[in-house]
Amino acid sequence: MTTIDHKKILAERLSARFGRRTILKGLGAGILTAATSGAPSLVQAQQSGHIKIASIKVIDTLDPHFTGFLSSIQIINNIHNGLLKIVYDGKNVTFEPDLAESWDIEGDKVHVFKLRDGVKFHDGTPCDAEAVKFSLLRVKEGEPKSPHAWKLALLDNIEVIDPLTVKLTFSQPYAFLPVALNGSTGRAGTIVSPAAVQKYGADYGRNPVGTGPFKFVSWKENDAIELEANPDYFEPGLPKLERATFVLMNEASTALAALLAGQIDGMTDCPMQLVDQVEAFPNANLYGEIEGNYTFVGMNCKRGPFDDINLRRAVAWALDRDTLVKQAYFGRAQKAFTPISPPMTDFFDPDIATSGRGQWFDLEKAKAYRSKAANQGEVEAVYMMAERGPVGTRVAQTVAPMLAEIGIKAKLELVEPATWVKRRNGSDFDLYDFEWVADLDPDETLYPEFRSDGAWNFGGWVNTDFDDLCAQAQVELDPAARRALYNKAEDLLMDEAGIAVMAHMPIYKVFSNRVKGFQYIPADLVNLHTVSID
Repeated sequence: MTTIDHKKILAERLSARFGRRTILKGLGAGILTAATSGAPSLVQAQQSGHIKIASIKVIDTLDPHFTGFLSSIQIINNIHNGLLKIVYDGKNVTFEPDLAESWDIEGDKVHVFKLRDGVKFHDGTPCDAEAVKFSLLRVKEGEPKSPHAWKLALLDNIEVIDPLTVKLTFSQPYAFLPVALNGSTGRAGTIVSPAAVQKYGADYGRNPVGTGPFKFVSWKENDAIELEANPDYFEPGLPKLERATFVLMNEASTALAALLAGQIDGMTDCPMQLVDQVEAFPNANLYGEIEGNYTFVGMNCKRGPFDDINLRRAVAWALDRDTLVKQAYFGRAQKAFTPISPPMTDFFDPDIATSGRGQWFDLEKAKAYRSKAANQGEVEAVYMMAERGPVGTRVAQTVAPMLAEIGIKAKLELVEPATWVKRRNGSDFDLYDFEWVADLDPDETLYPEFRSDGAWNFGGWVNTDFDDLCAQAQVELDPAARRALYNKAEDLLMDEAGIAVMAHMPIYKVFSNRVKGFQYIPADLVNLHTVSID
């Protein structure tokens, strides 16, 4: 029996992911090293300019270890750093050193991170190996439990070698590690000030303290979140801005009007119905493409009527994805057959449409499943919707008549976005639609959302075989073998209709022409450290 060289495979995977970086042949040496090293440069930025950006979606907390919203991460990412960061060169997303100066692999389960020297949190305390250990343990085993704890479940031991060196030992090889330890979408690898956490406790999310390019100043409810430049940021010459304000605006149309009038400089999210107006406006730049995401109709599997697998299957096959893409997503999305999305090139099947895998529109098949459901009368189901997300209530309004074709009367209930979040999190719904975004690896696409005890498994679908397949894929370093495991896991989810998948979509951001140096990253991030403003 051939023995798999996990160490070699992980190195090759990292080499492919890290693109421009060189993976050293001597794996005992530093496998990855930051472009800059040593103490922060004495050459500091001369900060100037104040950018104002509309934040449209709900922001739950600025604590990276507890948020489940990219709208929050868009702000958090400017306040904190991770051991690694996401970089995009226009073609490939890679993971590169951030607070880590270098990354060594010892065997297939031990990872040693050497930190940048001289980096301090905004409160003046040192960002050292003890702070890294504190942050990782806070995610892994802290109370209350972090929804990102699953990302560090395989982490067996954290050893502080010296003030700037931390050794992480995992129980098994961990393919998801680069994503887990980045400081933005990964969140588990975001490093927070231990002193601030101890000072503010449960209120840390309203008083965040990181090492990032901007310091938190204030959060005025229903008004704005204010940041100011960190003059001691470790990247030479950055940030360029003096201040950044995220204006909390509930209405995207109001935000766009403010942008067109020159009252604000950008929007973190631009709903699809407004894209045509932005494209016609010469003084703004639109950013967006198909990203690592999927949209779906969620059903409450914990209670009737959708504890009935045949009724769920009927819903999944009754959705006309072509009509949804055209009407709900303004023709700008792409039909989804399974959750794994096009940017995941090692795992996405470009021929998925003809593969026979996944879900697609077949009304006769939907009716056949409907005829097997326990309730053969008209089923009433409350469809919870809100003016949130990239298309607001358009999905619900498009889906409702499709469900009527199979004898399901969807009662559309419009609620405030904050109420929608509370009810979704409490599984207080029959139907709803949602989009999981900024996914960079199939593990985060599937596991936390649908494992039996997953923190985000709001629909309550349970399949222990699915859990086992995802757990196996976490520790499988060979991409082909991982892909096979995720295909099997997806097949279970799609067959049992834990959700009805709909589309992969672009997520748009808009900035006025005054904004210079914005670096687009297809992970729904808004990084302001390189931005300047006229």
